[in-house]
Amino acid sequence: MQTHISTTPFGRRTMTLGQIANQARAKAMPKEAVVNKWQVFQNIREARELLGATDRSLAILNALLSFHRETELSAEGELIVWPSNEQLIARANGVSPATLRRHLAILVECGLIIRRDSPNGKRFARRSRAGEIEQAYGFDLSPIVARAAEFNDLAEAVQAEKKAFRVARERLTLLRRDIVKMIDAGIDEGAPGNWGRVLQTYQATISRLPRTASRQLIEDICAELHDLHAEIRDVLESFAKTQNLNANESHFERHIQNSNPDSISESENSCREKKEANGSVAETDNVRSLPKRDLPLSIVLDACPNMRDAAQTGEIRHWRDFLAAAELVRTMLGVSPSAWAAAREAMGEVQAAIALAAIYQRADQINSAGGYLRSLTDKARDGKFSTWPMVMALLRARLDEGKQQQTPESVTSEPGARLEVSDSLLNSLRKRKL
Repeated sequence: MQTHISTTPFGRRTMTLGQIANQARAKAMPKEAVVNKWQVFQNIREARELLGATDRSLAILNALLSFHRETELSAEGELIVWPSNEQLIARANGVSPATLRRHLAILVECGLIIRRDSPNGKRFARRSRAGEIEQAYGFDLSPIVARAAEFNDLAEAVQAEKKAFRVARERLTLLRRDIVKMIDAGIDEGAPGNWGRVLQTYQATISRLPRTASRQLIEDICAELHDLHAEIRDVLESFAKTQNLNANESHFERHIQNSNPDSISESENSCREKKEANGSVAETDNVRSLPKRDLPLSIVLDACPNMRDAAQTGEIRHWRDFLAAAELVRTMLGVSPSAWAAAREAMGEVQAAIALAAIYQRADQINSAGGYLRSLTDKARDGKFSTWPMVMALLRARLDEGKQQQTPESVTSEPGARLEVSDSLLNSLRKRKL
């Protein structure tokens, strides 16, 4: 709030309607009104933004209050102080005369003090022979008494707003933490759902938050995140119930099989007959012979480094970041939503994203990414597909390329350029012909 002192052509200050109303309110205050000046000052400082006051102007108001000897301000007492500019500057931590005049005008404009000018513009008090003050010219502190209840209400409103803002921020923090944890749980547990799309929705909602957001905006974001939180929770709870039912049924079936020794040999014979009848037994056995553990994210990124460039943040630290990048890669490769949905359903969310990353890494060698993904999806439905061979082939190609480009000079000058893998993985790459 910018405040200026209006003057007439003769240098006298003008008076606004607000100042006239402030003076009338000061005259109308009850005579029995008594307030603690420092308590009222605390309320004014709390509500300074609503009043239009500044920190520097409140420092000057604090100095003015210090010139009144009593802690209690009474409507029947003397409420005018008349310090000189030099005294005010000394108690206001050495502000300049121009700054003093500007912030005194702000205090008057905000209705915190009233000017009582003498005929010559000086500030002084005329005393009687008994030493009592008969007439004083300076700054009238009566608004501190007259508006004490108003200042208290404004301070309470500001405190309530601060509390509501703090509660909204805490709720936002909890929602963000819980949603990220639930997305990670859904990905790790293989729960059905387009987790990459869910993560994109979450990130789009959070991106609307500026560095300094209002309480209303934070509450609006919280409402959207609450709905997203409820949807994810329902999916995970339903999936957990399904897993529990499946586990109970599996336990029941094992109990029946264990109670009948002949069932084991019969089951083995039937499986053997089915395999022999199938012409692709070798291919299926080859897929099943691959490691059962999931591919580590670090290995996938070593084999498919182009995914890092596709990430919105420029880095991929968790599987949720990888899935979000896969959603962008899918549109870049022109893979249709139906093909992408079929791949996720057949392979699972993470495995489909890994397959897409491998396709993206070899995009210059593949004519139709969508068609290739559909063929992999068909193989996954038949149990003839695993992402291990794709990733290992890409990783071995990178190792071979690094060996061809490596020279003694590059080894000494760029030790960090070599792709680092474990000995066990190197042995696996040497043994397998993928």
